[in-house]
Amino acid sequence: MHPFSIYSRGAVDESAALYHRSMIKGITWVRTTRTAEEMKTLESFFSAVGLESGKGWADEQFRTAPFFAPLGNLEFAIGKLSATPEILIEVTELEAVHTVAEKWVKKNPAATDEGPTISKITQTHWNSRLFTAEPAPGMVFGFWESENVAHGRPVAVEGDLSAAGMRFGIVVSRWNAVITDRLLQGALDALLRSGAKKNAITVVRVPGAWEIPAAARLLAESKNVDAIVTLGVLLRGDTAHYEAIYTEVSRGIGQSQQETGVPHAFGVLTCETLEQALDRAGLKMGNKGFEAALAAIEMAAVKKKIVTAAVTDMTTGL
Repeated sequence: MHPFSIYSRGAVDESAALYHRSMIKGITWVRTTRTAEEMKTLESFFSAVGLESGKGWADEQFRTAPFFAPLGNLEFAIGKLSATPEILIEVTELEAVHTVAEKWVKKNPAATDEGPTISKITQTHWNSRLFTAEPAPGMVFGFWESENVAHGRPVAVEGDLSAAGMRFGIVVSRWNAVITDRLLQGALDALLRSGAKKNAITVVRVPGAWEIPAAARLLAESKNVDAIVTLGVLLRGDTAHYEAIYTEVSRGIGQSQQETGVPHAFGVLTCETLEQALDRAGLKMGNKGFEAALAAIEMAAVKKKIVTAAVTDMTTGL
Protein backbone atom coordinates (compact mmCIF):
# COMPACT_ATOMS: atom_id res chain seq x y z
CA MET A 1 0.00 0.00 0.00
CA HIS A 2 1.20 3.46 -0.81
CA PRO A 3 2.07 5.24 2.44
CA PHE A 4 -0.23 8.16 1.56
CA SER A 5 -3.26 6.10 0.44
CA ILE A 6 -4.74 5.67 3.91
CA TYR A 7 -7.41 8.39 3.44
CA SER A 8 -11.02 7.47 2.87
CA ARG A 9 -12.61 8.14 -0.51
CA GLY A 10 -14.53 11.07 0.97
CA ALA A 11 -11.34 12.67 2.23
CA VAL A 12 -9.71 12.24 -1.19
CA ASP A 13 -12.69 13.83 -2.95
CA GLU A 14 -12.67 16.73 -0.49
CA SER A 15 -8.94 17.28 -0.97
CA ALA A 16 -9.39 17.28 -4.73
CA ALA A 17 -12.24 19.76 -4.45
CA LEU A 18 -10.16 22.06 -2.27
CA TYR A 19 -7.28 21.81 -4.75
CA HIS A 20 -9.44 22.75 -7.72
CA ARG A 21 -11.17 25.48 -5.71
CA SER A 22 -7.81 27.09 -5.01
CA MET A 23 -7.31 27.57 -8.75
CA ILE A 24 -10.39 29.82 -9.08
CA LYS A 25 -9.54 33.52 -8.77
CA GLY A 26 -12.79 35.33 -9.54
CA ILE A 27 -15.82 35.81 -11.76
CA THR A 28 -16.11 38.41 -14.51
CA TRP A 29 -19.42 39.23 -16.17
CA VAL A 30 -19.06 40.96 -19.53
CA ARG A 31 -21.95 42.71 -21.24
CA THR A 32 -21.64 44.64 -24.47
CA THR A 33 -23.09 48.13 -24.71
CA ARG A 34 -24.80 49.32 -27.86
CA THR A 35 -23.10 52.69 -28.24
CA ALA A 36 -20.10 54.62 -26.97
CA GLU A 37 -22.50 57.05 -25.29
CA GLU A 38 -24.16 54.20 -23.39
CA MET A 39 -20.72 53.02 -22.31
CA LYS A 40 -19.92 56.45 -20.86
CA THR A 41 -23.30 56.51 -19.10
CA LEU A 42 -22.69 53.19 -17.37
CA GLU A 43 -19.17 54.20 -16.38
CA SER A 44 -20.52 57.41 -14.87
CA PHE A 45 -23.30 55.61 -12.98
CA PHE A 46 -21.18 52.87 -11.41
CA SER A 47 -18.47 55.35 -10.45
CA ALA A 48 -21.12 57.49 -8.75
CA VAL A 49 -22.61 54.64 -6.64
CA GLY A 50 -19.19 53.60 -5.39
CA LEU A 51 -17.92 50.58 -7.32
CA GLU A 52 -14.16 50.48 -7.73
CA SER A 53 -13.06 50.99 -11.30
CA GLY A 54 -10.16 49.05 -12.71
CA LYS A 55 -7.83 49.16 -15.67
CA GLY A 56 -9.51 47.85 -18.79
CA TRP A 57 -8.04 46.98 -22.13
CA ALA A 58 -8.66 48.21 -25.63
CA ASP A 59 -7.80 47.52 -29.23
CA GLU A 60 -9.06 48.81 -32.54
CA GLN A 61 -12.41 47.03 -32.19
CA PHE A 62 -13.03 46.66 -28.45
CA ARG A 63 -12.74 48.59 -25.19
CA THR A 64 -13.62 47.49 -21.64
CA ALA A 65 -14.34 49.39 -18.41
CA PRO A 66 -14.14 46.94 -15.47
CA PHE A 67 -15.67 47.59 -12.07
CA PHE A 68 -14.89 45.59 -8.96
CA ALA A 69 -16.75 44.55 -5.81
CA PRO A 70 -15.18 42.89 -2.72
CA LEU A 71 -17.14 39.67 -3.32
CA GLY A 72 -18.58 37.96 -6.37
CA ASN A 73 -21.07 35.09 -6.49
CA LEU A 74 -22.45 32.83 -9.20
CA GLU A 75 -25.94 31.58 -8.33
CA PHE A 76 -28.31 29.23 -10.15
CA ALA A 77 -32.06 28.96 -9.57
CA ILE A 78 -34.93 26.68 -10.53
CA GLY A 79 -38.59 27.55 -10.47
CA LYS A 80 -40.42 30.78 -11.05
CA LEU A 81 -38.23 33.81 -10.52
CA SER A 82 -39.54 37.07 -9.17
CA ALA A 83 -39.02 40.36 -10.99
CA THR A 84 -35.53 40.58 -9.48
CA PRO A 85 -32.84 41.80 -11.89
CA GLU A 86 -30.31 39.30 -13.17
CA ILE A 87 -27.44 41.26 -11.64
CA LEU A 88 -27.62 42.04 -7.92
CA ILE A 89 -25.19 44.31 -6.09
CA GLU A 90 -25.15 43.96 -2.31
CA VAL A 91 -24.53 47.14 -0.30
CA THR A 92 -24.32 48.05 3.38
CA GLU A 93 -26.06 51.45 3.29
CA LEU A 94 -28.98 51.02 0.91
CA GLU A 95 -30.59 54.42 1.57
CA ALA A 96 -27.30 56.22 0.98
CA VAL A 97 -26.71 54.38 -2.31
CA HIS A 98 -30.30 55.08 -3.36
CA THR A 99 -29.82 58.80 -2.67
CA VAL A 100 -26.63 58.86 -4.74
CA ALA A 101 -28.36 57.03 -7.58
CA GLU A 102 -31.28 59.47 -7.54
CA LYS A 103 -28.91 62.44 -7.66
CA TRP A 104 -27.11 60.85 -10.59
CA VAL A 105 -30.41 60.45 -12.49
CA LYS A 106 -31.25 64.11 -11.93
CA LYS A 107 -27.86 65.14 -13.29
CA ASN A 108 -28.23 62.81 -16.27
CA PRO A 109 -31.74 63.42 -17.63
CA ALA A 110 -33.09 60.92 -20.11
CA ALA A 111 -32.53 61.70 -23.74
CA THR A 112 -35.55 59.49 -24.48
CA ASP A 113 -38.46 58.04 -22.50
CA GLU A 114 -36.51 54.81 -21.97
CA GLY A 115 -34.28 55.89 -19.09
CA PRO A 116 -32.41 56.31 -16.87
CA THR A 117 -34.75 55.26 -14.04
CA ILE A 118 -34.44 54.46 -10.33
CA SER A 119 -37.17 52.59 -8.44
CA LYS A 120 -38.18 53.07 -4.83
CA ILE A 121 -36.75 50.83 -2.11
CA THR A 122 -39.04 47.86 -1.58
CA GLN A 123 -39.17 44.85 0.70
CA THR A 124 -38.43 41.45 -0.85
CA HIS A 125 -39.69 38.01 0.15
CA TRP A 126 -36.09 36.92 0.82
CA ASN A 127 -35.54 39.00 3.95
CA SER A 128 -33.99 42.03 2.32
CA ARG A 129 -34.73 45.42 0.77
CA LEU A 130 -34.00 46.30 -2.83
CA PHE A 131 -34.21 48.99 -5.48
CA THR A 132 -33.56 48.69 -9.20
CA ALA A 133 -31.63 51.03 -11.41
CA GLU A 134 -31.70 51.26 -15.19
CA PRO A 135 -28.99 53.78 -16.07
CA ALA A 136 -29.23 52.82 -19.75
CA PRO A 137 -32.11 51.16 -21.65
CA GLY A 138 -32.14 47.40 -21.03
CA MET A 139 -29.35 47.62 -18.42
CA VAL A 140 -31.20 46.83 -15.20
CA PHE A 141 -29.33 46.31 -11.93
CA GLY A 142 -30.58 45.55 -8.44
CA PHE A 143 -29.07 47.06 -5.30
CA TRP A 144 -29.99 45.23 -2.11
CA GLU A 145 -29.29 45.05 1.60
CA SER A 146 -30.05 42.12 3.89
CA GLU A 147 -32.31 42.59 6.90
CA ASN A 148 -29.97 40.27 8.81
CA VAL A 149 -27.25 42.53 10.27
CA ALA A 150 -24.80 39.61 10.40
CA HIS A 151 -25.33 38.63 6.75
CA GLY A 152 -22.12 38.32 4.78
CA ARG A 153 -19.90 39.12 7.71
CA PRO A 154 -17.07 36.75 8.55
CA VAL A 155 -17.46 34.58 11.61
CA ALA A 156 -15.36 36.20 14.31
CA VAL A 157 -14.46 35.63 17.93
CA GLU A 158 -15.88 38.54 19.92
CA GLY A 159 -15.98 39.23 23.61
CA ASP A 160 -19.15 39.49 25.65
CA LEU A 161 -19.82 42.38 27.99
CA SER A 162 -20.50 40.12 30.94
CA ALA A 163 -18.09 40.26 33.86
CA ALA A 164 -19.80 37.46 35.77
CA GLY A 165 -17.31 35.02 37.25
CA MET A 166 -14.30 37.14 36.27
CA ARG A 167 -11.67 38.81 38.43
CA PHE A 168 -10.34 42.29 37.70
CA GLY A 169 -7.52 44.50 38.88
CA ILE A 170 -7.64 48.29 38.78
CA VAL A 171 -4.42 50.27 39.07
CA VAL A 172 -5.16 53.94 39.71
CA SER A 173 -2.78 56.82 40.42
CA ARG A 174 -3.39 59.23 43.32
CA TRP A 175 -1.87 62.21 41.54
CA ASN A 176 -4.66 64.59 40.50
CA ALA A 177 -7.18 62.61 42.53
CA VAL A 178 -9.99 64.97 41.50
CA ILE A 179 -9.67 63.29 38.08
CA THR A 180 -8.56 59.76 38.93
CA ASP A 181 -11.24 59.25 41.57
CA ARG A 182 -13.87 59.98 38.91
CA LEU A 183 -12.18 57.51 36.57
CA LEU A 184 -12.12 54.89 39.32
CA GLN A 185 -15.81 55.34 40.06
CA GLY A 186 -16.58 54.99 36.36
CA ALA A 187 -14.56 51.77 36.09
CA LEU A 188 -16.18 50.27 39.20
CA ASP A 189 -19.61 51.23 37.89
CA ALA A 190 -18.95 49.44 34.58
CA LEU A 191 -17.63 46.28 36.24
CA LEU A 192 -20.43 46.00 38.80
CA ARG A 193 -23.14 46.78 36.25
CA SER A 194 -21.70 44.03 34.04
CA GLY A 195 -21.94 41.36 36.72
CA ALA A 196 -18.60 41.48 38.52
CA LYS A 197 -18.63 40.84 42.27
CA LYS A 198 -17.14 43.42 44.62
CA ASN A 199 -14.79 40.84 46.15
CA ALA A 200 -13.55 39.96 42.65
CA ILE A 201 -12.18 43.48 42.07
CA THR A 202 -8.75 44.43 43.40
CA VAL A 203 -7.99 48.16 43.49
CA VAL A 204 -4.32 49.16 43.72
CA ARG A 205 -3.44 52.83 44.31
CA VAL A 206 -0.04 54.13 43.24
CA PRO A 207 1.53 57.61 43.61
CA GLY A 208 1.42 58.65 39.95
CA ALA A 209 1.21 57.51 36.36
CA TRP A 210 4.90 56.51 36.31
CA GLU A 211 4.22 53.76 38.85
CA ILE A 212 1.21 52.27 37.03
CA PRO A 213 3.11 49.80 34.77
CA ALA A 214 5.03 48.22 37.65
CA ALA A 215 1.89 47.67 39.72
CA ALA A 216 0.00 46.36 36.71
CA ARG A 217 2.81 43.91 35.97
CA LEU A 218 2.75 42.58 39.55
CA LEU A 219 -1.02 42.12 39.37
CA ALA A 220 -0.77 40.30 36.05
CA GLU A 221 2.00 37.99 37.28
CA SER A 222 -0.05 37.12 40.38
CA LYS A 223 -2.46 35.18 38.11
CA ASN A 224 -5.31 36.41 40.31
CA VAL A 225 -6.98 38.60 37.69
CA ASP A 226 -8.48 38.04 34.24
CA ALA A 227 -7.91 41.63 33.11
CA ILE A 228 -6.47 44.90 34.41
CA VAL A 229 -7.74 48.47 34.11
CA THR A 230 -5.06 51.16 34.29
CA LEU A 231 -6.23 54.65 35.29
CA GLY A 232 -4.30 57.88 35.57
CA VAL A 233 -3.90 61.35 34.13
CA LEU A 234 -1.02 63.24 32.54
CA LEU A 235 -1.27 66.98 31.92
CA ARG A 236 1.05 68.72 29.52
CA GLY A 237 3.36 71.27 31.12
CA ASP A 238 5.98 73.66 29.81
CA THR A 239 8.76 71.03 29.77
CA ALA A 240 9.40 67.71 28.04
CA HIS A 241 8.51 65.85 31.24
CA TYR A 242 5.02 65.06 29.89
CA GLU A 243 6.28 63.29 26.75
CA ALA A 244 8.90 61.31 28.63
CA ILE A 245 6.44 60.05 31.24
CA TYR A 246 3.69 59.24 28.72
CA THR A 247 6.04 57.27 26.47
CA GLU A 248 7.31 55.09 29.31
CA VAL A 249 3.86 54.59 30.86
CA SER A 250 2.25 53.48 27.60
CA ARG A 251 5.26 51.31 26.71
CA GLY A 252 5.31 49.69 30.15
CA ILE A 253 1.58 48.91 30.15
CA GLY A 254 1.78 47.49 26.65
CA GLN A 255 4.83 45.40 27.48
CA SER A 256 3.17 44.02 30.61
CA GLN A 257 0.13 42.99 28.57
CA GLN A 258 2.15 41.33 25.84
CA GLU A 259 4.54 39.45 28.10
CA THR A 260 2.01 38.21 30.67
CA GLY A 261 -0.92 37.55 28.33
CA VAL A 262 -3.30 39.33 30.71
CA PRO A 263 -5.40 42.02 28.96
CA HIS A 264 -4.64 45.59 30.12
CA ALA A 265 -7.17 48.33 29.35
CA PHE A 266 -5.60 51.77 28.86
CA GLY A 267 -7.42 54.44 30.85
CA VAL A 268 -4.57 56.91 31.36
CA LEU A 269 -5.71 60.33 30.19
CA THR A 270 -3.27 62.52 28.29
CA CYS A 271 -4.62 66.07 28.17
CA GLU A 272 -3.48 69.60 27.61
CA THR A 273 -5.42 71.11 30.51
CA LEU A 274 -7.25 70.17 33.70
CA GLU A 275 -10.55 71.15 32.03
CA GLN A 276 -9.98 68.63 29.24
CA ALA A 277 -9.27 65.92 31.81
CA LEU A 278 -12.46 66.73 33.73
CA ASP A 279 -14.46 66.50 30.52
CA ARG A 280 -13.08 63.01 29.90
CA ALA A 281 -13.69 61.94 33.48
CA GLY A 282 -17.45 62.17 33.28
CA LEU A 283 -18.23 65.84 32.71
CA LYS A 284 -18.87 66.31 28.98
CA MET A 285 -17.20 63.51 27.02
CA GLY A 286 -18.13 60.38 28.92
CA ASN A 287 -16.05 58.64 31.54
CA LYS A 288 -12.89 57.05 30.17
CA GLY A 289 -12.64 54.88 33.26
CA PHE A 290 -16.03 53.36 32.43
CA GLU A 291 -14.95 52.81 28.80
CA ALA A 292 -11.63 51.24 29.82
CA ALA A 293 -13.40 48.81 32.14
CA LEU A 294 -15.76 47.74 29.34
CA ALA A 295 -12.73 47.11 27.13
CA ALA A 296 -11.16 45.01 29.90
CA ILE A 297 -14.34 42.92 30.22
CA GLU A 298 -14.51 42.30 26.48
CA MET A 299 -10.84 41.40 26.15
CA ALA A 300 -11.02 39.01 29.12
CA ALA A 301 -13.91 37.27 27.37
CA VAL A 302 -12.01 37.19 24.06
CA LYS A 303 -9.01 35.57 25.75
CA LYS A 304 -11.23 32.98 27.42
CA LYS A 305 -12.90 32.07 24.11
CA ILE A 306 -9.60 31.82 22.23
CA VAL A 307 -8.00 29.66 24.92
CA THR A 308 -11.11 27.46 25.14
CA ALA A 309 -11.17 27.02 21.36
CA ALA A 310 -7.47 26.14 21.30
CA VAL A 311 -7.91 23.53 24.03
CA THR A 312 -10.91 22.05 22.21
CA ASP A 313 -8.93 21.80 18.97
CA MET A 314 -6.08 20.04 20.77
CA THR A 315 -8.37 17.51 22.45
CA THR A 316 -10.36 16.77 19.29
CA GLY A 317 -7.31 16.63 17.07
CA LEU A 318 -8.51 19.42 14.78
